[in-house]
Amino acid sequence: MPPSSTVEAPLRASTTAVRPSASAAATPAPYTLPDLVCFAHLHWDFVWQRPQHLLSRFAQQGRVFYVEEAFYHDDDLIEPHIETKERQNGVKVVVAHLPQRLRHDENASDQVQFELLSQFFHQQSITQYVFWYYTPMALAKSRQFQPVLTVYDCMDELANFKFAHPELKSREQELFRKADLVFTGGHTLYEAKREQHPDAHPFPSSIDKDHFGQARGPLAEPADQAAIPHPRVGFFGVVDERLDIELLRELSQNHPEWQFVIIGPVVKIDPAILPRTPNVHYLGGKDYKDLPAYLKGWEVATLLFADNESTKFISPTKTPEYLAAGNPVVSTPIRDVVRPYGELNLVQIADNATDFGAAIARALNQRDDADWRQRTDDYLATISWDQTWQAMVDLMQQRLATKTPDAATTTLAGQPLGDKVSEVALPLDRL
Repeated sequence: MPPSSTVEAPLRASTTAVRPSASAAATPAPYTLPDLVCFAHLHWDFVWQRPQHLLSRFAQQGRVFYVEEAFYHDDDLIEPHIETKERQNGVKVVVAHLPQRLRHDENASDQVQFELLSQFFHQQSITQYVFWYYTPMALAKSRQFQPVLTVYDCMDELANFKFAHPELKSREQELFRKADLVFTGGHTLYEAKREQHPDAHPFPSSIDKDHFGQARGPLAEPADQAAIPHPRVGFFGVVDERLDIELLRELSQNHPEWQFVIIGPVVKIDPAILPRTPNVHYLGGKDYKDLPAYLKGWEVATLLFADNESTKFISPTKTPEYLAAGNPVVSTPIRDVVRPYGELNLVQIADNATDFGAAIARALNQRDDADWRQRTDDYLATISWDQTWQAMVDLMQQRLATKTPDAATTTLAGQPLGDKVSEVALPLDRL
């Protein structure tokens, strides 16, 4: 079904559009779960990554509501309301629109959002529901609800990121107390979170092999990459404080014979600090469906991550995506890349510009290594987003089975819910 919106309103401009691959639409195994309500800090229309992979699969067999952070209007007279937008597989993206004055009053903003969501639940007949959190900060607008199951899918150590909210760590502790299950985005993060929750499970970054495997076949060269000479050394992903800017600068200066292609939106950092040597090309954010065509045109793919607090626990999804495309990969020593990819000699690891350059030089010939190609494909055959999703569903069903009958029928404040509608609004006199 094509995306649609129930309210016309100016939203945040997306820096990159996204679409799922054809394999994401494959029919998954049947299951029975209540409605799933996800609270996220990431916009659905930003970058296609872990939340989109998982929730688009949930939405194939049940209702999914993806609650984004509120959008604050410059107009102080705007009436608070909820906008819903339909996305892939029927996912409903839910956005609260609020007047500007609430931006600087968190308590009032959270209370208004809670009231909007309460009405929205009532009008959408959301009576039994699972809460799925990507950000503990959403507790402020949701803690008064009574879900039948609470899942914390901890994909990053958000407290280590630039501009993290000062209360994020304390909210996370509250979420640990509420959560029935904790999933983590990698093994390193799991090792930290299992000490804080008794039912934590590692689910590292997975892969949509069919989508990225297109890069191994015939694809047209994207117009903005076609004129860039070879050999090309590429990176795709969000360009933020995790990117090792100085490493990129040194590599581009030391190796003018290579062309460095950087794909992704620039966020949270000043674009002026990025290296601007003639052989570095910033192509901006790209549609998910177009990424294989860019990867096909690279000789080597890289994970140019800095060694800092924001990268300590990351498990880059792009690692298996690069490999599925058939690209040799060179990475800085990110723990969840070293283990397993480095230990299995599928990815080369280097921690300084000299060694990184030498690894790229070796990688330029790695496509001809039949043993490397076979070992890579053997490993990729063991992982997929479908397998990850199914394992999560199994755990959720097991936990729901242990709940009492009363818990399975609890609703907010014990109230019966009514008919479905597409918009919720609060009058200004409620603020």
